[in-house]
Amino acid sequence: MTMKNEIQNPYLLEVKNLKKYFPLKDNLLNGTQRLVRSVDDVSFYLQEGETLGLVGESGCGKSTTARAVLRLVEPTDGKVFYRGKDLSQFSQKELRNLRSQMQIIFQDPFASLNPRKKIGQILQEPFDIHGLKDKKEIPERVTGLLRKVGLSPDHISRYPHEFSGGQLQRIGIARAIALNPSFIVADEPVSSLDVSIRAQVINLLLDLKDSLDISYLFISHDMAVIKYFSDRVAVMYLGKIVELAESEQLYNSPRHPYTEALLAAIPTLESGSKKKPLLVKGDLPNAADPPKGCAFHTRCPIKEKRCEESIPELQEAAPGHFIACFLRSN
Repeated sequence: MTMKNEIQNPYLLEVKNLKKYFPLKDNLLNGTQRLVRSVDDVSFYLQEGETLGLVGESGCGKSTTARAVLRLVEPTDGKVFYRGKDLSQFSQKELRNLRSQMQIIFQDPFASLNPRKKIGQILQEPFDIHGLKDKKEIPERVTGLLRKVGLSPDHISRYPHEFSGGQLQRIGIARAIALNPSFIVADEPVSSLDVSIRAQVINLLLDLKDSLDISYLFISHDMAVIKYFSDRVAVMYLGKIVELAESEQLYNSPRHPYTEALLAAIPTLESGSKKKPLLVKGDLPNAADPPKGCAFHTRCPIKEKRCEESIPELQEAAPGHFIACFLRSN
């Protein structure tokens, strides 16, 4: 029973004003240490059974955001709520217990697996760490995990170096789902795989989402993959979210010029189609020395004077469609 004064949180995950700054070693400017603002005041939510895509160029802060959410790195500021519970108040022991519900799939499957252990040992670790009481169940659960991800139970006695990249990522996925989590961060899970294997792994993740009722924070720099996989999409630029909307709405009616540029870069094989030219030039600015005003103004084709002087806030320009741009928010 819920008490009258207890506040119900409708979200599985809610991130409020998250920041993660890294100090530059041995680098002082006017007596003040410079900071790399990897994540700078990021807010979003994730509903039960939903996939939120987080997209942007390399170096924009996507992976750091995910790791700060899971407290694999400690946030500089901000709040992360999981089913209404403030994770900043959790002790290390409490966080460890929560790991069974919050997991991560890493970009490089080989680097994330212990090369000295057999696959059976790797998949047994989650059960050992979280204290599965009936040890007799573990072998059966391990072989069941391999079957769920499309691998043979015979692979249990092999080492990671004996597998292809796609097979290794399937093993990484099996480890992530071992304890039936409700939330998984998929950090560029297909970017290191051959194109022919990517679709198989993405479809596996989608099948697991439906069968195990998993919510994903799906990170990628590939707009085509994000479109296929995500229910909603958040576009990041230099540590900030600059646009957030339902996937179909964002792809059909992008508002931020950076989002437009990312979409224009998607290759197309349609006969007779004319691909739009890329609208921006140059590289992502240095996060240790970001531009004044809107961080995107140094590459923006439609900027005005105020874009160089003031920072636009992320505002709702249409129902469920948020944008941080002075010129496109209306």
